[in-house]
Amino acid sequence: MDIPIDVEVLCTDGPGGHSSAIVLNPVNKEVTHFAVRTKGFLSDEYLVPVAFIAESTPARISLTCSRAELAKCQPFEKTVLVGVDGAEPGADDMDYALASTYVTMPGAEYPGPMMPPTLQEEQLPEGELSLHPGASVEATDGHVGHVQEFVIAPQSNRVTHLVLREGHLWGKKDVTIPLDQIDRIEADVIYLKLDKAAVEHLPSVRAR
Repeated sequence: MDIPIDVEVLCTDGPGGHSSAIVLNPVNKEVTHFAVRTKGFLSDEYLVPVAFIAESTPARISLTCSRAELAKCQPFEKTVLVGVDGAEPGADDMDYALASTYVTMPGAEYPGPMMPPTLQEEQLPEGELSLHPGASVEATDGHVGHVQEFVIAPQSNRVTHLVLREGHLWGKKDVTIPLDQIDRIEADVIYLKLDKAAVEHLPSVRAR
C-alpha cells in the first residue's frame, strides 16, 4: 500500500484535505499515522491512524471516516507559549498568556499589553518522528533526492520500500529503494546504505 506525502485525502462524504506528513517509528520502520491538513484559510491538521485508510494510490488517499469523524482525530499540532520574563515555555496559565509584557507605541499615552510569542509543536507518539513533503534522501556520498512516498505491508504497516524523487525538472524520475538499503531515518532525513552510483542503477519509472 502506498502512503504518499502531499496528495489529496478523501473522506467518505467528500474531500478531507491533503496529506502533510508521515509519522513512523524509526527503529522498526512502522508507519503508525499520517497528518491531514484540511482545506480553507483557517485549516486544521489532524493525526490520523493508518487504520483509517480504505485505499491508497500514489495520487490519492481514501479514508473510511467522514469529515466530521476526521475532525475528531487528535490535532497534529498544538500552540505553546514561548517563555517571556523568566516564565516557563509552554505554560498554560492564562495569567501568563496575558502576561505583564508591555510595549509603548509611538504617540501613545500609555503602554498596551502584547501577547507573548507562540510556536507550533507537533504531537507525535513517543519515540516516533515525522517526515514532511521535501524530506531529504542522502546517499553515503551526498544528497540524491526527496521522499515521494512510502510503500508499506498492509498486515504490519512496516515500510517495505521508499520511493525517491530524484533529478532535475527536465529529467525527474522516481526510484524505488528497498527497506534493507535504508540505513536510518531521522526527522525529515533518510540515510541510505547506497552511494549515488548504486542509486542510479535501481529500478525507476518516469516521474508522474
